[in-house]
Amino acid sequence: MSLILFNKPFNVLCQFTDRSVPPRPTLAGFGLPPDVYAAGRLDHDSEGLLLLTDDGGLAHRLTDPRHKADKTYWVQVEGEPTPERLAQLRRGVVLKDGPTLPARIEQIDPPALWVRDPPVRFRKTVPDAWLAVTLREGRNRQVRRMTAAVGLPTLRLVRASMGPYQLGGLQPGQWRQVE
Repeated sequence: MSLILFNKPFNVLCQFTDRSVPPRPTLAGFGLPPDVYAAGRLDHDSEGLLLLTDDGGLAHRLTDPRHKADKTYWVQVEGEPTPERLAQLRRGVVLKDGPTLPARIEQIDPPALWVRDPPVRFRKTVPDAWLAVTLREGRNRQVRRMTAAVGLPTLRLVRASMGPYQLGGLQPGQWRQVE
């Protein structure tokens, strides 16, 4: 059984092939071992911890909400995270595909991250803030949709941990095998 912790860079697909023309960067360009696949997904425009494995049971335990594997994201949002907005996120918000489960939300200092290429847009007249968002479900673009629903559009999203596994000091494109 293999378990790989990989720091997925911005604008890389969570798959090994792409049929787009021109093709976009994929996992195939990072020297990962053969026969592993992503346990869960990260959007093309999201960064951070991606777990890869050749063990279907482990992948299921890590991604199925019934197994309660927390996923924590560091999220840079545009706007002021007022106590009311944070309370909405903690309770759960109603999205087009139904209400979300309650989430753990904390406002945090900007994490020590690598420089993103291209950089996040910066506007002098609009404040931004960082949140730590912890979920137990994983709908398509859920964190981005949740923050937008309370008036805090996401500027940057980095998955910091998934279950007991943490990004740690891995830089974008780096990976390591876990015993």
